[in-house]
Amino acid sequence: MKYSVLMTVYKKDNPEYLGLALDSMINQSAKPDEIVLVEDGPIPKTLQKVVNDRKKNCKVIKSVQLKQNVGLGRALNEGIKECKNELIARMDADDISEHTRCEKQLQRFAKDDSLDIVGCLVEEFSGTIDSVVGYRNVPLNNDEIHKYAKRRDPFNHPAVMYKKSSVLKVGGYGDYRKNQDTDLWIRMLHDGCRAENINECLLHFRFDEDTYRKRKSWVNTKLLIKIRRNGYKIGFSSLGDYLTVATAQLALFCMPIWLQKLVYKKVLRKRA
Repeated sequence: MKYSVLMTVYKKDNPEYLGLALDSMINQSAKPDEIVLVEDGPIPKTLQKVVNDRKKNCKVIKSVQLKQNVGLGRALNEGIKECKNELIARMDADDISEHTRCEKQLQRFAKDDSLDIVGCLVEEFSGTIDSVVGYRNVPLNNDEIHKYAKRRDPFNHPAVMYKKSSVLKVGGYGDYRKNQDTDLWIRMLHDGCRAENINECLLHFRFDEDTYRKRKSWVNTKLLIKIRRNGYKIGFSSLGDYLTVATAQLALFCMPIWLQKLVYKKVLRKRA
């Protein structure tokens, strides 16, 4: 089965991390038919060199250059338009995929053509992939995913493979600077999409101290509450679901970072 890889890069990304991310997709056991790399606005020479070097040795990399930074959601929508295959594997510019990740996701689509999204578990690491700090566990079967999604994200966004037609059917990613994936999952699942997660860690997610600072953001908190409110308005979740999420997000935002770290490690993530 043929598939496309969809990635974005912007000026603040780390060149070394981008190289590792690209290499992990180039060297998949099931080779991608194309890698669509959206440059979200002008990127510095250090990043451009990584892209150019990989393109010399890998003819399937296709650059899509945007004149200005438009944010992840809109950049991904531009990339989806350029993907020629029905199956698209998402990937971020600082994570590392396991060698067999896409092969195993393709096997699930081959076994059950009714699936629209196939994700997996991920390992969180700091520094090198051997320094595992935690795991992002998610529900596995379709019923569990639909139930879980009413309050929390049921997928690890950079680790999913989905059908292009299913994403486009609901209008693609929303124009949000943060939490674009949360909004997309709500609309896709509400539209009746079927999904599953593979019970294996097939992606290494880069996690550092700066991750906490980024999440302790009023913009991030406000957007997530808005997206969850939209989920309630369209009938995907209940009022109780919405209020629970809104209260939890406000509480996390008000916490000092040291307490937020404790909650994250003890409650929201499984530790290594």
